[in-house]
Amino acid sequence: MRFLAKLAGLLIGLSFTHGACAEAQRWVSVGGALTEWVVAMGGESQLVGIDSTSQHPSSIKSLPSIGYQRQLSSEGILSLRPKILVGTEEMGPLPVLEQLRAAGVKVEVFSAGADVGALQSNLQKLGALLDKDALARDLSEQYTQHLDALHAWVAQAQLHQSAPRVLLLVSHAGAAPMVAGTGTVGDWLIKQAGGRNLATHAGYKVFSAEAMAGLDPEVLVFTDRAQMGSSSREALLRENPLLAATRAGRQNRLIELDPTLLVGGLGPRLPDAMQTLAKAFYPADTALNAKVLPAQ
Repeated sequence: MRFLAKLAGLLIGLSFTHGACAEAQRWVSVGGALTEWVVAMGGESQLVGIDSTSQHPSSIKSLPSIGYQRQLSSEGILSLRPKILVGTEEMGPLPVLEQLRAAGVKVEVFSAGADVGALQSNLQKLGALLDKDALARDLSEQYTQHLDALHAWVAQAQLHQSAPRVLLLVSHAGAAPMVAGTGTVGDWLIKQAGGRNLATHAGYKVFSAEAMAGLDPEVLVFTDRAQMGSSSREALLRENPLLAATRAGRQNRLIELDPTLLVGGLGPRLPDAMQTLAKAFYPADTALNAKVLPAQ
């Protein structure tokens, strides 16, 4: 059973035991992963607005958008009459957050850190705000169990194959890509799936095609914020033709990733994405591939 299916199972039959205070709150959520957790924990009915990085689940797409998380406007947010703004430390600018606080909006800042400790802290805090402490603990435990199961599978796969050399690229319509370095969700995702990230810088950094080709990755994981599908792959190679000469390009090991997975810290869809990446990183042993399952 996949992680998201387990998450849905935790919510089936859940009684609506929100306190009167929680029921009266109007929320605006900023940061894709955080918004997904709000929904997963039963808070969707309280949402009155979301930012542009909040794209999942599809049921929230009809909500008013307040724009990009780093370019918020107090006027747009206040027009929705929220009681609470939840977002990660990536949201801003800071003067807007101060204006919202001065207007009486409770601003709750969560970690965007790419580590399980940050996620556990976020879930605990979100559980308290939604009066769902027990559910928060269950979701945290399920996440950890899934990671443990994946790590065990990767360890077995690495008995047959060494960790592949990987670059994760974030581009816009194939333009000069930013490469995911240390401290990013992209770096965390690569390593959890058993890859070796060739980028050693911190954060995201623009690389030239020559620099990327010089690293000669065995696998290219790429995400395009403007488009998806074959068009995004074509745009990447058209704008960066030297990538076709890398081992990843020659062996057709280019893996597309949903860009919304990389925003707002560790989200509920990442375990399934890690499983997909791990199977792509270690494709040789089909028997191992068949055993990629979340912990029961």
